[in-house]
Amino acid sequence: MTHNSIALTETLVPLVGPQRAAALATWAEDETGAQTAEYGILTLAAVGFAGVLAVVLTSPEVRELLVDLVSQALQRG
Repeated sequence: MTHNSIALTETLVPLVGPQRAAALATWAEDETGAQTAEYGILTLAAVGFAGVLAVVLTSPEVRELLVDLVSQALQRG
């Protein structure tokens, strides 16, 4: 048990009894699925960033800069 679960158990004992308090503290510690949720949020953030990047890269100004950059690189080679 962690310090937080011990504190939670001690707080709940007068309210729900020792067995129920221990069960609730154990349930509160369970992080099943937390990693999956983190990956989901990270994936959504990556998709959002990709969308913004796509809009920026397809703008006429940025497209012109990229074409100039590639043209200059090919001329030097």
